[in-house]
Amino acid sequence: MRPRKSDIKLALMGDSPDHQVKPALFTKKRGELSLPSEQLEKLMRGVLAKGASFRFQGKGFSMSPFIKDGDVLTIAPLQGSCPRFGDVVVFTHPDTGKLVIHRIIGKKKSTYRTKGDNSPEEDGIISREAIMGRVTNVERNGKYVSLGLGLDRFIIAFVTRNGFLPLLNPVWRFVRFFMRSLPGE
Repeated sequence: MRPRKSDIKLALMGDSPDHQVKPALFTKKRGELSLPSEQLEKLMRGVLAKGASFRFQGKGFSMSPFIKDGDVLTIAPLQGSCPRFGDVVVFTHPDTGKLVIHRIIGKKKSTYRTKGDNSPEEDGIISREAIMGRVTNVERNGKYVSLGLGLDRFIIAFVTRNGFLPLLNPVWRFVRFFMRSLPGE
């Protein structure tokens, strides 16, 4: 005699403490895997430690307009190299313990000053050990976005460090409007 499905469910869902429902380590929505910050950090550290790049969908607005909410980011391991002025890096924030992706706006010995391009305040002093990798690619709607990661990163870091970016937003909007109105775009 084969057990009915209802009998199997009842047998598996006992009252013992060993069979209590535990919260999931991840959630799955529309074919995407969503991890809490702690698990994402562990997974990212593991992948980067093996020398491989890590891709994921970024969340938040602190790096806008160069990195936007929902962009797909590729993080490359540092592999012994030091982050440079203007690089966009991923690190564990020393106060909150959360993953952060911000731009390096200053360096002194083996510590760094970082700030989001769209953030009003700096993150504080970040140690070299807290930095896991650097952003090497940004994809938006299936296309690569290169603005903010090339040589222009030095200018953006300078502007971000000195708080000029909010003043440049109207200019940025005009340039984007002009570029979209060009023939063939």
